[in-house]
Amino acid sequence: MTLAEVLQPAFKEGYAVAGLVALGWEDMRAFVAAAEAEQCPVILQAGPGCRAHTPLPVLGTMFRHLAESAGVPVVAHLDHGYSLAECRQAIECGFTSVMFDGSRLPLNQNIDETAAIAELAHAAEISCEGEIGFVGYAGGEGSAGTDPKEAARFASETGVDAMAISVGNTHLQETRMSVGLDVARIRAIEVVTKVPLVIHGGSGVPVDQRIFLSRHSNICKFNIGTELRMVFGKALREAVNHDIDRFDRIAILRDTHEPLVAATRNILRTFKAPCG
Repeated sequence: MTLAEVLQPAFKEGYAVAGLVALGWEDMRAFVAAAEAEQCPVILQAGPGCRAHTPLPVLGTMFRHLAESAGVPVVAHLDHGYSLAECRQAIECGFTSVMFDGSRLPLNQNIDETAAIAELAHAAEISCEGEIGFVGYAGGEGSAGTDPKEAARFASETGVDAMAISVGNTHLQETRMSVGLDVARIRAIEVVTKVPLVIHGGSGVPVDQRIFLSRHSNICKFNIGTELRMVFGKALREAVNHDIDRFDRIAILRDTHEPLVAATRNILRTFKAPCG
């Protein structure tokens, strides 16, 4: 399904959908298994690190195979595309959603380039996510918070289906934030926009705030990457150390599946539509 097809119901009914950052077959398969167990949609995301390791045509085929055989809605999403050419290639490779990251660009350039990619995506009957305000990186570039007035222009002039914002969130954060996201800034953005909002760097957001904002804000998508990479890494390390004479990679990787499914299910539960 497209990003719009899973986010619009969330926007209207008060829940969120997880955008799960995949690095390989083992984690993307576990993410879909967890979504099926929880009976909720999921967004499989191929970010720059994943694309550096596996070509887009391969990732598109893997995502589509999982989506077409799943019993729940699955979005095949390009995360942090940095050029029109990259987004076009993802569309040609079967992705159902592309995210163009022009957040480092001047406002007018970000609007113009995002609008062009949104038009390309919509012509292909898929979705487009854009970003206004820069979300920094733990131990790296600092964030530049989203200006609500700029967000209003961006949403109106680009026609994006979802808008990533910078409200205290940080990419690659391994521990929870002590104070959480800037709710006042989120509310100011909500007043002037009517587009589903996205939080990148969701691993650092306290769980209780994830639940609250999923139910009581226009945030309809939380990206989760680091949190699940840590689970996978721990499970892989334990699998390797469990039997130092075992060398078959498939047998070793098989031991990561259940821990990753369990951790993913816990995350998905925080975003799901409330029962009843």
